[in-house]
Amino acid sequence: MNRLGVSAVSGVLLGAFLAGICAADEEEAAIRKVVDSYVTSFNAGDAAALAALWTEDAVFITPSGETFQGREAILKGFESFFEEHEGAKLEVDIASIRVEDANTAIEEGTARVTFPDQSVSETNYVARYAKQDDTWLMTNVRESDKSPSHYEQLKGLEWMIGEWIDRDEKSSVHTTCKWTKNKNFISRSFAVTFGDQIDLEGTQVIGWDPSRQVIRSWIFDSDGGFGVGVWSQRGDRWTIRALRVLADGRKASAVNVLTRVDDNAFTWESTGREVDGEVLPNLGPITVVRK
Repeated sequence: MNRLGVSAVSGVLLGAFLAGICAADEEEAAIRKVVDSYVTSFNAGDAAALAALWTEDAVFITPSGETFQGREAILKGFESFFEEHEGAKLEVDIASIRVEDANTAIEEGTARVTFPDQSVSETNYVARYAKQDDTWLMTNVRESDKSPSHYEQLKGLEWMIGEWIDRDEKSSVHTTCKWTKNKNFISRSFAVTFGDQIDLEGTQVIGWDPSRQVIRSWIFDSDGGFGVGVWSQRGDRWTIRALRVLADGRKASAVNVLTRVDDNAFTWESTGREVDGEVLPNLGPITVVRK
């Protein structure tokens, strides 16, 4: 095939690709309009308008597991809800919309209902859509209680999220910190390298202990050691009182201190270090920088 022929084929393929993107965008916009209509109808207390947004054989499953089968049952369910909770208001936060093909799509997000007494109910939902007569309708919606988040208790450590490096002439420590789903924990993985060989790897999980109202951490290393820590904060200084069990069964303890310098650097030092009652020298402070 000559160069002109290759260009022509590439142009056709690119045109088809862009057309597919535009079509998906148009369908997503249409589904967002359905969501807008749903919220408007809910806030107006219009059960009939809400039911019209579902297919005849639709299924709606509530967080408690109650199931409404079919549009008529869904209509009666909304009528009963509005009789009991007149004036309830809905807000929807769409997390994603995936158009699977010309006639099916999936929407995920969070729904927040505020009741007249100002109490609030939040749920996560997954809504499946079917396209019928050029109209997107909900065919299956499952709601679940929104998972609790301890982000408020952990957000003081958000500056740690990212990649960090501590390096000298002989070795380096590479650390990666990231949030887990719902921001209930920070996962912190590390690797200690000498030359071009990894000498030690490990994982630390940092989270909020609601029973004792403290931040805790759990650490596990590739040598077989493990440990726990209790965190406390004073300004930009975080103190971790750590207990470890080494791979050979010996018990170790230390007070580790992280001090935030700015968004791209912190210092680490370890004091009060002991292994089976033997006092070890302090380490640091060592400056760690964002990669």
